[in-house]
Order: sequence, then structure tokens, then C-alpha cells
Amino acid sequence: MKTAEILEQFHQIASSPSRQKEAFLQAGKKVVLVAPVYTPEEIIHSMGLVPMATWGADIELKLAKKYFPAFICSIVQSIVELGMNGTFDGASAIVVPSLCDSLKVLGENWKYAVPSIPFIPMTYPQNRKPAYALDFVKAGYNRVISDLEKATGAKFEDEKLKKSIEIYNQHNAAMRKLEQVLANHPEITAVQRNDIYKSAGFMLKEDHTKLVNELIDTLEESSTDVQKIKIMTSGILTDCPSLLSILDENGFQIVANDVASESRQYRTDAPAADTGLDSLALKFSAMDNCSVLYDVEKKRVNMIVEQARQYGAKGVLVVLTKFCDPEEFDYPLMKKACEKENLPVLLVEVDRQMTNYEQARTMLEGFKDMLQA
Repeated sequence: MKTAEILEQFHQIASSPSRQKEAFLQAGKKVVLVAPVYTPEEIIHSMGLVPMATWGADIELKLAKKYFPAFICSIVQSIVELGMNGTFDGASAIVVPSLCDSLKVLGENWKYAVPSIPFIPMTYPQNRKPAYALDFVKAGYNRVISDLEKATGAKFEDEKLKKSIEIYNQHNAAMRKLEQVLANHPEITAVQRNDIYKSAGFMLKEDHTKLVNELIDTLEESSTDVQKIKIMTSGILTDCPSLLSILDENGFQIVANDVASESRQYRTDAPAADTGLDSLALKFSAMDNCSVLYDVEKKRVNMIVEQARQYGAKGVLVVLTKFCDPEEFDYPLMKKACEKENLPVLLVEVDRQMTNYEQARTMLEGFKDMLQA
């Protein structure tokens, strides 16, 4: 296929998750919703179930206001809104990790707001490195497995988990390579780039890997004379079509990212181990450089500077999800580290209810002038 045809496939999938869900259900498969940020999808996949990501949607919050105050992450609010308005009907369960206060609230509120879809908690330890943390994580996985078996009737087998881990590691590798390839292809817009990453949540990973590898092949066979302003993005979620369109209109190219819904998902592979559960526990222990993962040294801020330099980014765009405390706490340190290296930083605050990005447009136009000076 040609590049344009592959990109159109990504767009169709990214823009129609409900249609994807219905297609899986009609094919006789059971769908399990996967809440952010690091839910053990490999377990769900290994049980013959379809893990489908939900990072909320850009919608007006009405029903969910019964359960949340205004000053809480709009991602979790919109997930409950979608559950209450029937968007997720047909799903067999939702798995929610416990890595921030908002996610903990999401899980508890879900039980009452959307009782038709069972809530399955995945409880992670903040201290990931000690040996006892591995036992704690495996206990959490076993809880998820038990609840999934009850909710879906599917059965868990560790050998099948090992096969799913291999599939997910292959997908991680493809996405990491994609990041490198896209850095050399500024003709791929920020909107198209978002479609590629977003669609991964609505496909079986083996199918997404195949499509990503096809795109990599077509891009590596082509060249371009397009020149854009190279930037790095950071944040929890950058799935903001209006904001991304403004980036494209102003000639920005995202050459690297530190985004929870994007590259952070693919940095760490599950290593070989005696059992699949041991492998997944070791993976979580090795994960780092994320605002929702405890790190007293805050190594993430230096990683952002290093990655920006590696990919030739002229500046860093921080897309801050409103009321996201972990990201807000990291931002001053990130800004200080970037400014120390003469790397300009722009903070744009977003909300899943936003409809007007004109203030962001003005800020980005000023950022453009700064980077071109």
C-alpha cells in the first residue's frame, strides 16, 4: 500500500472506536476496556479477549458530574461520561490501575455509575524496585486474572501469556522504530501522527504492528524536501485535534515525545522469566521516567532534555492536562532543566471539554517566532 492509504487506515480506526468495538463484538469476541496508564494488556490479550484503550473523549460532561467535582482530571471524568451514556455498552469489564488519585476515584465511582460493566482494579506499588514489590505486583495480576475469568468466562494460561508478551514486545519495538523514522519525515503531520498512536488502542497489537511496519517500509523508501520546526512534546495526552491542527498550520514537526499515551507505553519490554507473570512484574519494576511512577530523583526531566537534543528539537511543548497533579509537580523541574540547557519550553493547558484553542494558537505563534529567531 501507499503511504496515504496506510495513513487513511490509521485515521479511520482512530476516529471510530465505537465501530471497532462493534466489529469485535459481532465477530464473537469479548471486549475489555483498558484505562490509563499502564494496565496489563498482555494478560487480557492472552485470555482471548480484546483490550480496548479508553482515554476519554472530547465531550461535554453532564452525567459524570454526579460523581466528580469540577477540579479533577477531565480524562477520568469523560471515561465515566462515556460509560454512563452507553458508548461502552457490550464491553465485558473495565480494568483501572491505581497509579494516581484520580484513577483511584475513577474506579470507585465506576462501580456505581456504570454497574453493568464490572470494574476490575489493578493495584500497583509505588516502590517498584525492591524484590517484595514483585510479589505485590504479581498478587495484583492474579486478582485481575480472577476477576476477568469471573466477568468473561475466559481462562488464563501462563504459556499463552508468554506468547502475548512476545506480541507486545514486537509492537513496542515497531513503535520505537516508528518514532525514529517519523523524525526524518516532516511530511507526516501532527494530526496523522496522532492517528497512528491513537489507533493502537483500538486494534489487536499484532494487527497494529503489521500496519506500522508497512508504514515504516514505505517511509524508508521515500524522501522529502519539507522543512519544519522540530519540537518535542510532553504530557499525559496530546489527542487534541484542534491543537494539533494549529501545530501543522504553523509548520511544527513533532520529532520526539514524552507522552503517556504515546512513547511511554512502548519504552519498556517484558524480559524473559520463568513465568509470564514474573516477566510482566519485572517489566513494571523496570519502568521509569513517568510522572505517575514514583521517582524521588526525578530522572525524567533530564531524559526529556537528552531526548530533545538527540532528535534535534528546537523546543519542548508541554501539553498539560488540567488538574493533573503528577504532571504539574514535575513541570517546574522540567522547565528548569530545559532552560539550563537553553531549550525553550512552552506550556499549554488542555481539557477534554475544550472547544476553543485560540489562546493556544497565539502562544504557539509566539513560540514559533522564538524558535526561528
